[in-house]
Amino acid sequence: MANLNSSLFVFDTHAAAEEAIRTLGQSGFDMKKLSLVGKGYHSEEKSMGFYTAGDRIKTWGGTGAFWGGIWGMLLAPAVFVLPGLGLVGMAGPFVATLIGALEGAVVVGGLSALGAALTQVGVPKDQVIKYEAALKADKYLLVVHGSAEDQAKAREVLADTNTAVAA
Repeated sequence: MANLNSSLFVFDTHAAAEEAIRTLGQSGFDMKKLSLVGKGYHSEEKSMGFYTAGDRIKTWGGTGAFWGGIWGMLLAPAVFVLPGLGLVGMAGPFVATLIGALEGAVVVGGLSALGAALTQVGVPKDQVIKYEAALKADKYLLVVHGSAEDQAKAREVLADTNTAVAA
């Protein structure tokens, strides 16, 4: 089922994305309405593998601590290997949307599974490539799910951080 009540924000670094999530949490925002998607590693970091314990990632190159912290704050942690992107970490309601796209073989106008999931959360088809390109460039997508009021509150809180690019 499509959730057309979502806003996306793009962050250049995992530190900026983590700060935004913490800021939203401190403002009283419902953390169950947040999803984060990112590649989670860089080519100069050697990723030997990972294991989970209690829904926390323990080892994943140089950003294992980041994902461990994020996965402690957000729901439904997951790691996928996606064609064209490679290893992608994510958490939050977006995980279920992507799994639905993968399981249902959802194809929207030739989009990838990630693209199909993005359209299901309300991203226009012509904007999907922008978000996929951001992920390929090692940026992070923060998806705010919920009502128009929830999205307005998130935009207001994140406007003060000066690190997010509202999309």
